[in-house]
Amino acid sequence: MARLNLIQAITDGLRVAMREDERVLVLGEDVGVNGGVFRATEGLQAEFGSERVVDTPLAEAGIIGASVGLAVQGMRPVPELQFAGFIYPAVEQIVCHVSRVRMRSQGRFSCPMVIRAPYGGGIRAPELHGDSPEAFFVHQPGLQVVCPSSPYDAKGLLLAALEADDPVIFFEPMRIYRAFKEEVPDGHYTVPIGQAKVVRAGTHLSLFAWGTMLRVSLEAAELAKQQGWEVEVVDLRTLSPLDRDTILASVEKTGRALVVHEAPKTAGLGAEIVALINEGALLSLEAPVGRVGGYDVPQPLFALEDLHAPDALRIMHGIANVMNF
Repeated sequence: MARLNLIQAITDGLRVAMREDERVLVLGEDVGVNGGVFRATEGLQAEFGSERVVDTPLAEAGIIGASVGLAVQGMRPVPELQFAGFIYPAVEQIVCHVSRVRMRSQGRFSCPMVIRAPYGGGIRAPELHGDSPEAFFVHQPGLQVVCPSSPYDAKGLLLAALEADDPVIFFEPMRIYRAFKEEVPDGHYTVPIGQAKVVRAGTHLSLFAWGTMLRVSLEAAELAKQQGWEVEVVDLRTLSPLDRDTILASVEKTGRALVVHEAPKTAGLGAEIVALINEGALLSLEAPVGRVGGYDVPQPLFALEDLHAPDALRIMHGIANVMNF
């Protein structure tokens, strides 16, 4: 069992899947010779060849469109979009085709693919390189949306996504690609899609987060402990479908809840989670459910980037607002 960071775990997951299933292929901009902008596909073309690790033109709609044809014909494509902000030219393909093939063909065809997209800010990238557009795709029926926050989960969720018979949007928190390492099993294993994980038990408030915000939320939970508040932190891991049972069970235990995400607050996924809690656990609540999100502005450039995403102090302020209601 090796100690890997998140990007190494993704590379390992891709390698395992490609060795086990010759239908799996990777395609995208600079994924072959260069090994990807973050080196997530480093070494794969040397092992599997240029027909299974394909350098494409800079054309996101074309990358996803080609993947639709491959998937419908029985392949398991893994298109990489260099940054989540580059996904917008491919939205027509994803919404009109990727998500609808099964319905359109009345079940005769499926569209199994894993669309990988590094998301979020914090790496000092230019405009359109730091967006968090998960809510767009959670809103679209026919898609599963996954966002890991640890190396172990990244590999296990990626392998589970590659086994799925329907498309998965796989958002990768690039800010923590190399932030830490943990033990990751060798070979094949999966983490179930649609299953959240309680990563810190607590009794006073339930905090729901994913991706980069999970580690920041754990820091905030430590600050809350200094005030005598034990915060339960839940890593959603899968954003669509949401793990309704785990969310509601946590809220029913603590009576208070806070949702944290890097995306802009208005109409973000946090609003859907608040609605889910209100519909399923209203009588357990002792305070309104709180939200801490990014500001309702485009992802800012370098000088203001650190002010946009929630940090531990902003999350702690959100915890205090709910606890002191």
